[in-house]
Amino acid sequence: MTLRVIGAGIGRTGTTSLKAALEHLLGGPCYHMHDVFPRPDDVPIWHAAALGDMPDWDEFLKDFVAAIDWPASAYWESMAAAYPDALIILSTRADSETWWRSASNTIIPASFEAEDSPWRRMVFAMFKHRFTEDVKNKAAAIAAYEAHNAHVRATAPAARLLDWQAEQGWAPLCAALDLPLPDEPFPHSNTSAEFQERIGSDDPAPKK
Repeated sequence: MTLRVIGAGIGRTGTTSLKAALEHLLGGPCYHMHDVFPRPDDVPIWHAAALGDMPDWDEFLKDFVAAIDWPASAYWESMAAAYPDALIILSTRADSETWWRSASNTIIPASFEAEDSPWRRMVFAMFKHRFTEDVKNKAAAIAAYEAHNAHVRATAPAARLLDWQAEQGWAPLCAALDLPLPDEPFPHSNTSAEFQERIGSDDPAPKK
């Protein structure tokens, strides 16, 4: 397989829905943070990437047709260089406050509450070197979110970039990928309530 889509959007921007949509459209697996937990050997590779040591993407992502969400989206530029024909999708929320409300109720506290582990250390290295070390601070996190999105919009080749929100559904994705619209409803999933319910269950993410 070769990577056909690179997600530049950070966590809590509709990436779980986007994963399901891309897997339907492209007929192959899409790498997401959900895929890190059953693949513990990937964690040190992502940690090294946070420190600037990028993997051989062809080998590392050989089983995937797309890679989105954190941690992959933190390294979208390196992937975009490795896959010059891949579509770059910047997934965002309606505004920064909406993103913060979601992130501050889900992935941010979950990261801090997780037991010390290679996964947790990898996530914090990513925050420190690729987002903001002060991620629990609302102003700092929003500034990092806005700076990330602005950088993607300013540097990704316009012909390869799709600026997308989950509310837009199938149409922009299908147009950018030159694929027909599916007959089924767009898969909206992983709301804040669903996230909180999941991490309170037996699901290993992100407690490990």
